[in-house]
Amino acid sequence: MAATTFICGKEQTMTANLKEKKVLMIIAAQGFQDEEFGQPYNLLTRLGATVKIACSQKNKATGMFGREVQPDLLIEECKVDDYDAVIFIGGAGASEYFDNQTAQALARAAGAKDKVLGAICIAPATLANAGVLKGKRATSFPSEQGRLAAKGAQLVKQNVVVDGKLVTAVGPQAARDFAEALVRLLQ
Repeated sequence: MAATTFICGKEQTMTANLKEKKVLMIIAAQGFQDEEFGQPYNLLTRLGATVKIACSQKNKATGMFGREVQPDLLIEECKVDDYDAVIFIGGAGASEYFDNQTAQALARAAGAKDKVLGAICIAPATLANAGVLKGKRATSFPSEQGRLAAKGAQLVKQNVVVDGKLVTAVGPQAARDFAEALVRLLQ
C-alpha cells in the first residue's frame, strides 16, 4: 500500500503494508492536538493498519482546534497484547494522563512487551512518569523537557527521536515525521 505525503511542497510516497498491524492511539477527552492526532491516524489507516482510539471517556473527544473524535474504548479497557503499537497524542489536554495509573501501566506494558511506543508534544511526560524513558533518548514539547530529564531520559533536541521501538516528537510541526517514524517501526 502507498500513501502520498507532501514534505516541503514536494510529493513523497510512503509504501508499506500495515494490513496486519493494530494500533492504539490514546487521546485526551478535551484538548488533544488535532494535527498530532490526524497525521498519524490518517497515514496509518491509509497504509492498512487497524487503529483504535482510547480515551478517559466514551463521549466524543474534542481537539484544541475543534476536531471531534469518537473514542472506540476507555483506556481502562485496553490490553497492550491486542496491539502492535501504543501511541499517546499530545495537546494541552494530554496532561490528564501524566499521573494516570492506567495510562502509565499501558506505557510500561508496551515497553516491556517490545511494542512500538510513541508519544508526541507533552505526552512523553506520561511515559517519563511511567519510568519508561529512563536511559532512553527522547524529546518532547519544550515545556516538558525538564520533566523528561529529571526522570532519567537522555534529552535530544530534535523534532523526532527514535530509540529502539520508542519514538517521541516535539509537537505539531513534527506530526508528519512522527507518523512516518511510526510506520517504519511497524513494518
